[in-house]
Amino acid sequence: MNSAEPEQTPFEAVSAHTSRLQRRYQALLDQSTPYVTYRWIGTGVFLFVFFLRILLAQGWYIVAYGLGIYLLNLFLAFLSPKFDPSNEALDNEMEDGTASSLPTKQDEEFRPFIRRLPEFKFWHSATRAVAISFVSSFVPFFDVPVFWPVLVMYWIILFVLTMRKQIQHMIKYRYVPFSFGKARYGGKNNS
Repeated sequence: MNSAEPEQTPFEAVSAHTSRLQRRYQALLDQSTPYVTYRWIGTGVFLFVFFLRILLAQGWYIVAYGLGIYLLNLFLAFLSPKFDPSNEALDNEMEDGTASSLPTKQDEEFRPFIRRLPEFKFWHSATRAVAISFVSSFVPFFDVPVFWPVLVMYWIILFVLTMRKQIQHMIKYRYVPFSFGKARYGGKNNS
């Protein structure tokens, strides 16, 4: 005997549809992983279109400022190591009065540079933020009247203050965060 299947509740139907969309979205993300340059070009074009929208509409400066702060935060996490030796040295010094240092000899442990925010998550978060900002630029509620030159000056000051440590580190150790396939410190190939 064939019995009729019980009908799905509306919640189960929506949940099944949402689950299917999430799987499809994740599959697209997985397929885009190897195309680093094309992903960033797409995000850059999308960011350019967003800023063009802001300039032509002459409004929503606070949305652009918020996006700039968020992207700066992401970039700082991208440049920062997951395990910062300078912070660990300070923690050890405070705990037991002795300071540990970076390995200086061949027989000491080598710990490779691991980013606090991996490149893919950086790209994904940045692209999502640009998309949310773009949609927000069409909502009149977010068009708060502000004097935009002040926001630009605030952002530049914030950028200089937050990036000072990373810039000093990059200069001191000749660190190039975007040298794909080459040694990241000293410019020499370690292979």
